[in-house]
Amino acid sequence: MSAQRSQQVPDPVSDPVSDWSTGTPDPLVAAAQATRSLQGLSTELTARVPQLLEAMRSVGTGLELHSTLDRICETAAELADARYAAIGVVDTEGRGLTDFVTYGMSTELAHKIGSRPDGKRGLLGALISHPDTVRLANLTKDPRAEGFPAHHPPMKTFLGVPIRVQGEIFGNLYLAEKKGGGEFNDYDVHMVRVLATEAGIAIGNARLYEAATQRERWIDGSVAVTTALLSGGDADDALAVVAEQARHLADSAAGIVLLPAEEGGMEIVAVSAENPATSLGLVIPAASPVVDSLLRGEPVFVDDAARDPRMASKLTSQYGPCMMLPLHSGGRVLGALVTPRARGERPFSESERTLATQFASQAALALMMAEAQRDRERLAVFEDRDRIARDLHDLVIQRLFATGLMLEGAQRRSIVPEVRDGVGKAVEELDVTIQEIRTAIFALQQGPAEAPSGLRTRVLREINMAAVPLGFKPAHRFLGPIDAAVGDLVGKNLIAALREALSNAFRHADASRIDVVVDCTVTLADGRAGVRLEVADDGVGIPEGGRRSGLRNLRRRAEALGGASSYGPGLGEDGGGTTLVWEAPL
Repeated sequence: MSAQRSQQVPDPVSDPVSDWSTGTPDPLVAAAQATRSLQGLSTELTARVPQLLEAMRSVGTGLELHSTLDRICETAAELADARYAAIGVVDTEGRGLTDFVTYGMSTELAHKIGSRPDGKRGLLGALISHPDTVRLANLTKDPRAEGFPAHHPPMKTFLGVPIRVQGEIFGNLYLAEKKGGGEFNDYDVHMVRVLATEAGIAIGNARLYEAATQRERWIDGSVAVTTALLSGGDADDALAVVAEQARHLADSAAGIVLLPAEEGGMEIVAVSAENPATSLGLVIPAASPVVDSLLRGEPVFVDDAARDPRMASKLTSQYGPCMMLPLHSGGRVLGALVTPRARGERPFSESERTLATQFASQAALALMMAEAQRDRERLAVFEDRDRIARDLHDLVIQRLFATGLMLEGAQRRSIVPEVRDGVGKAVEELDVTIQEIRTAIFALQQGPAEAPSGLRTRVLREINMAAVPLGFKPAHRFLGPIDAAVGDLVGKNLIAALREALSNAFRHADASRIDVVVDCTVTLADGRAGVRLEVADDGVGIPEGGRRSGLRNLRRRAEALGGASSYGPGLGEDGGGTTLVWEAPL
């Protein structure tokens, strides 16, 4: 090596004057120090100083972390005249890579190569264990190399430089294939070292910005969840908001909420994913080690859900990293929140795990408050129902009974046959009315624990309960063996849809007639056997521009089960009123 090539350039990584990684100085100061450290060097190296300064300026632009890494790769490749560049981000334990950002490879080529290196073996693993500058004329002949995967482009010349952020190893900057067929020289090494130091400063700033932005997003998500849970709306809709917010905040493939099941284990009650119907209602048995940990209030973190033996489920085969967090508050485990990422995606960082755990705690507290609020509202409703039942029994039925006795006396005294027949029919109608009111009283006095299990009986109960505020009893018709054919999950959602439809008819329709039909003999549009609920009225119909929140709730329930919901003309003259149709597969 010539005397010129053997000149020693101060190392910005180890030299005390240029060790900027222990702080965050102004980039202009860093550039000035870099310039002074290169004074007196060869004409070739001095001529490249403007290029270095421009590279440092480019690296320090912007605050988004991944964009910063992309920019460092591109700038380093241009600075050292390399065909390929990459940054391997070391995990917190220093045992492998959590991210691998590349430059010089097309998206199609990266897809063909497949999974990114994990840094646990080979030359990349050696650089993690010993973060020193490495320059190779032919990396394929290095004893630490393990070869390339299929479709990987050939590489020989190699330069690896560690990147430090605030004194700690963040990762390594890799350059390969010097253009023109030459090798990376001393000047390339020194320039890339200076750039790596500036990159450490830029990465540190980007990480701080990303952490602050990430915390802000999680806080906003917690506020949205708390608002949804305490708004007094449908509990299922509120849980869906929890799942949706968790999926968005964790940047995961799905957001899943589980609640303890009556038969043991945990049931999936809310899903935010591409295809939520495939897992909604699934019960994970209590024997599962994951469920056991969650019910004890312990979080579970998995690097690869498809391979972890604790995740024995068909649903986990498509997922990789996964966070499973208990929703516990006040010593009670209310449920669990699961956020899995797709296979091959990066694992969750310590910061993400901490923020997600805090989010789950906030959601659990909001669940507790919402449950207490619903209990108070439910108690008020029960008290009001008891009062209505007493009034119906003590006042209305007694007056109707007395009116019936008066009519019977008038019937006996009448000598006109037509009058006797008319009065007799009126007495019969009064008897029917008294029976219906007694049925309504019985329904009002029933608590939720006394609810019958048969779907037919539950439908009748909803109809009888709706008859009190409506002032008349809706007609009903059943087609097919609905108790035997309709499962619990579909039946529960059908009852919720019926309740919503009857409530809308009472509040908005101003109807005098309502017909309810439950048919489990229908064939859906996709050819599957299904159950259909139709609720038709002769009211005023749905006004243009009116609120559609109730209809959206019905549609969302149906679509979550793989069904559909729609509405059309009603029973009134010329199609007046509304017919609501809700259907789901059996």
